[in-house]
Amino acid sequence: MNRPILVTGEGRLPPWRTLRWVALAILGVFVMLSAYYTVPAESVGVVLRFGKFQSVQDPGLHFKMPGVDSVEIVPIQRQLKLEFGFGTSRATNPDQVGREPQREKSMVTGDLNAVLVEWVVQYSIEDPKLYLFHVREPASTLRDLSEAVMREVVGDRTVDEVITVGRQEIETVAKQRLVEMVKNYQLGLAIDQLQLKNVDPPNQVQASFNEVNKAQQDREKMINVANGEYNRTVPKAEGEAAQKISEAEGYRKKRVNEALGDAAAFNSVLAEFVKAKEVTRTRLYLETMREVLPTLESQWIVDGSVTQLLPLLPGATARPAQGAQESK
Repeated sequence: MNRPILVTGEGRLPPWRTLRWVALAILGVFVMLSAYYTVPAESVGVVLRFGKFQSVQDPGLHFKMPGVDSVEIVPIQRQLKLEFGFGTSRATNPDQVGREPQREKSMVTGDLNAVLVEWVVQYSIEDPKLYLFHVREPASTLRDLSEAVMREVVGDRTVDEVITVGRQEIETVAKQRLVEMVKNYQLGLAIDQLQLKNVDPPNQVQASFNEVNKAQQDREKMINVANGEYNRTVPKAEGEAAQKISEAEGYRKKRVNEALGDAAAFNSVLAEFVKAKEVTRTRLYLETMREVLPTLESQWIVDGSVTQLLPLLPGATARPAQGAQESK
């Protein structure tokens, strides 16, 4: 009795060999896909080899050793933000909003008054290596440092300074101290801005503080109005005073010059009179008569020896003629 013989087609592989080649092909595709990576434009890639820092790669397409190298994408050009005392919904940064906003903004000022302070810290990643490996949670550490700095700065000032006139100074001082602490802790971060938002007293006393602020604003407004009136009135009065002084000075010089001229003319006449008294007296008399006679309505010329005009002028008062007496 003959046994059946299994005949294999020419060129056909056994099933186990087919599965092996399929597995090798899948493995090759996986290796090829995991051998390169892409770094976005605003980030850098930190390459780790067996978990140890290897290098920092710029944006673009790069290759790595599959199964050996891993890459951490760090957004160094992205503006990150931390909010204290409030929170923006749908924030992309998981550390942007604190867990207890009400506790964060509740502070005590230097004069032992309660105040609610909300602020924002904007920062960016400056050193990817320090950011990833020097501190376990750099963003959370930065949040704690920011809160500590703000409480210290607010605690050194009065409630009026915190709410009204001291906001700019608080921002400046708090940012400087925060920059120093971030540098000392080597967080690998750069502090771009620290800005105060709402600074209010507690709700129980907010109405009273609003009245005080309104009174201070009215006071500043009245001071500004008074300063404006002063700046407008005083220069005008000073200008008018300077003008009157200038006019008086000009009038003084004019009168002095006229007096000096009259005195000089009189002195010259006096000098001539001293030289020839009779001639000068006669000339002055004739000049005076030349000015006076044309103004008379009627003129009578008489001899110098006449002492009475009564017989000649009916109704005239008997008195000697002035001209006759002066001509004697």
